[in-house]
Amino acid sequence: MNQQKAPRGRVTLHDVARASGVSKSTVSRLLDERLPRSDSEKARHVRKVAAELGYMRDVSAASLRRGKTGMIGVIVSRLTDTVVAMLYESLSRAAAKSGQFTIVATTEDEPDAERRAADMLLHRGVDGLVFATAREGCGFTEELQQRGVPHVLVLRRNGTSRASIGDDPLGGYLATRHLLDLGHRNIAILAGPDYALNARDRVAGYRNALEEAGMEIRPEWIVPSAFGIDAGSEAAETLLATGEMPTAIFAVNDNIAIGALSTLTRRGISVPDDVSMVGYNDIPLVRHLPVPLTSVRVPFDQVATSALELLGAESLTERDRVRIATPTLIPRRSTIPCR
Repeated sequence: MNQQKAPRGRVTLHDVARASGVSKSTVSRLLDERLPRSDSEKARHVRKVAAELGYMRDVSAASLRRGKTGMIGVIVSRLTDTVVAMLYESLSRAAAKSGQFTIVATTEDEPDAERRAADMLLHRGVDGLVFATAREGCGFTEELQQRGVPHVLVLRRNGTSRASIGDDPLGGYLATRHLLDLGHRNIAILAGPDYALNARDRVAGYRNALEEAGMEIRPEWIVPSAFGIDAGSEAAETLLATGEMPTAIFAVNDNIAIGALSTLTRRGISVPDDVSMVGYNDIPLVRHLPVPLTSVRVPFDQVATSALELLGAESLTERDRVRIATPTLIPRRSTIPCR
C-alpha cells in the first residue's frame, strides 16, 4: 500500500475511515485506547493508515462527549519517599491500562496543603482523587464525601471513604512471627509516626505476635519515629540508649530500617550477627544492601488496581468499600536464628 496522503488541517476519524475503507464507528472502536487492543488484519490496517495520515485522538472532544476528562488526581506526601514513588508508578500504570492518566500533587504531610492540592486538582477537572498520604483526622475526606466528590484512600482507611490497603496488622504479625520462629525473644520495634494508621496497624501486628507467644511487651522497646532514613537512624540511637540491646528489631518501613542499619554499623553492632533486622514494603534497594534486608512485601500493583476500580465503581455495599491486599514476608540474610 502506498503512503497515504494526509488531508489539510487536523486529521479526523472521518479521514481515517475514508482512507482505510471502513466505517467511522469501526475506526473509532479500533483506535480507542481504553478498549482491548485488537490484532486483527483490519485493526492493523486501520492503525497503519492512521499513523500515515498523522491522526491524533482528540482527547478533549472525547472527554466532553463522556462528561469526563480521563484525568485522575493523586495526592501524595512526597515523591522523594521510595514507597510513595513506587505506589504512584503503580497507580499511573493502572490508570494507563484504562486509557486514563494521573496528575500528582505533593503535600509534605500537611493537612492544609492536602486541601489545597485537592482543590487545585478538582479545578483542573480530574474525574476523581486518590489520597496516598499518611496523615489522618483532618476531616477533609468526610467533606469530599458530603460534596459527592469521587475519591479513594490508598494504604490507609478512615472508616467511611473507599480504600485500597495492605493488611498491615497481618504484615506486622508476619515480621514478628518470623523473628520468633528464629528463636528471638527480645524483639524491639521502630514504630513509625503515631499519626499514620498503617504504622499503628503494623505495631498492632507486632503486639499480637508477642502476646500469642506469651512474650512480655516492653514499652521502652516500642520506639516512635518518622518514616525517613534519618528518623530510623535517630530511632536506633534512642533504642541503644535504653541500655539493653534486643536480639532483633522490626522496623515498620524499609527507610527506617536502612537508617537504623547505619547507626548500628557505626556503633560496631553487626546485622545479623548481633541483631537481626526486618523492614517493611520491600523497596528495590533493600535486596542490594551489603546485608540484604528481610522485608514484608506489599503488592503495590494490586493496591493500585483496586484503588482505581473503587474510584470508578458506581455503587458499592459497605463491605465492598475496602479492598485489602495480602502482604508476603521475604526472608533474606538480615535475619538469622538467635544465638
